[in-house]
Amino acid sequence: MRVALIAPPYPLEEGLSAPLGICYAAAAFERANAEVIILDYMVRKYSPGKLIAELSEFKPDFIGATSVTLNFGVAASIVETAKKAFPSAITAMGGPHVSFDYDYTLKRYPGIDLIVVGEGEQTIAELVPAMHNRSAWQGINGLAFKENGKVVATPARELIKDLDSLPLPSRHLLQMSRYLAVGFALSIITSRGCPNGCIFCQGHRMVGHKIRSRNPKQVVDEIESLLAVGHERVNFSDDFFTSNRKRVKAICEEIQRRGLSFGWTAFSRADSVNREILKIMKDAGCDTIFYGMESGNQEILDRIKKRVTLDRIRKAVEDAKAVGMAVFGSFIVGLPGETKETMMDSHRFATELDIIHGYHFLAPFPGTEVKENIHEYDLELLTDDWAMFDANRPIVRTSGVNPEDLETFVDKYFLQPARQQEAQIEIRYQEGTLTPMEEMAYFGNKKLNIVYRILIEDLIETHGRIPFPKTNTATSMLLAEKLLPYIDTNFEFMLKSVEHLVEKGYLKHTIEDDHHVWRWA
Repeated sequence: MRVALIAPPYPLEEGLSAPLGICYAAAAFERANAEVIILDYMVRKYSPGKLIAELSEFKPDFIGATSVTLNFGVAASIVETAKKAFPSAITAMGGPHVSFDYDYTLKRYPGIDLIVVGEGEQTIAELVPAMHNRSAWQGINGLAFKENGKVVATPARELIKDLDSLPLPSRHLLQMSRYLAVGFALSIITSRGCPNGCIFCQGHRMVGHKIRSRNPKQVVDEIESLLAVGHERVNFSDDFFTSNRKRVKAICEEIQRRGLSFGWTAFSRADSVNREILKIMKDAGCDTIFYGMESGNQEILDRIKKRVTLDRIRKAVEDAKAVGMAVFGSFIVGLPGETKETMMDSHRFATELDIIHGYHFLAPFPGTEVKENIHEYDLELLTDDWAMFDANRPIVRTSGVNPEDLETFVDKYFLQPARQQEAQIEIRYQEGTLTPMEEMAYFGNKKLNIVYRILIEDLIETHGRIPFPKTNTATSMLLAEKLLPYIDTNFEFMLKSVEHLVEKGYLKHTIEDDHHVWRWA
């Protein structure tokens, strides 16, 4: 069986990391003896023609895609395009959005044959031998599909008890040099599950309330394999990494026992850490911890079932700073009961904590309590267009604030200060007064955007073949000159970005027929 899995386009500003879920799905298909490819449009240009050409070369029996809510529309459209071009192939989608919205998805998009609901690895193992026997689908838990025009959902699949029984994600099917070029941390999981019941989160329903953990040695085996091929940073993307301090300590001790040196980040809850465990994490390489703070108003926190106090958050921040960690706090505006005053409470709280922080607008995703029971809360949902559910624009109102109030607050207390800071950095760069660390960060931001445009516009593929020059010009300079017209930047930044990609080995150079030819490694 030939399986083509698709990673749909995803915005850079949301944090671009190699798609973990689809790599786990690919590993499950490979274990079932399928031949698998991943068409990764997160770091390559997407077009319908390109999709059809790549699928035509592979000739798939099965075409699947994953998505979250914000890129669901484009993912579903891609699957529909594939189905029209390859009507005999079985088409499917999986992931958190469709797991909670399979009825609408199957009715709205007839080109999607089935939905894999919830955790997919064991469902895939049963589905592969029965793929083209539709009558057998009803005997496979964790599926939804249409039968005689009606949506059929089989019983929910039991969550996987032993995560160590799963094969490691099939990252070898990705062109990892592209993700290395972007420079974001590579995500791995050490557990699945979250015991908390925050009303805005899908996590506890998607992967269960009970924490299921991987063996610390297996986790560090995976990390070691990633470091061996050039990755320098890891993000533990568990819903709740610090749920069990004993397990966290075991992972950290295994990292140190092997002498591994790398930077890493983790998502945590303020009420799950103390100074001792944070010190252990810091000593093992954790330099940044993410706390979901959500609001600086205690009544709001109680209403969204956060089950944490402002004082406990203060202590968690204090402890992280004391051991030398950076703290990032995530806030949400537009939560039930939000008013102009409660938003100011969040601003005052973030200012008091003196941490890196950001704001998102509430997006009531499918599967969340706030979406399914929205009329029980002080909320009105203003759109059903999933493309608007990116948490970067207001799509709800409360009795105390409207969308304009939400936008005004975020612009005044977050976006404007960020723009002013960027402007000051630009002025100081022109004056030559940036510190070495500031200059490194400044060029890092420039490089990130340049490299992303090179990737997402397929500029190496389309412009990476360059005739020999008449002068003795460095090959990297030739490439920078060739790419410059296609990106809004200056030559200095372009050259530095290209030189970085070459020095790191992400771009490879060969000579063919009196041409310099560049390719991604």
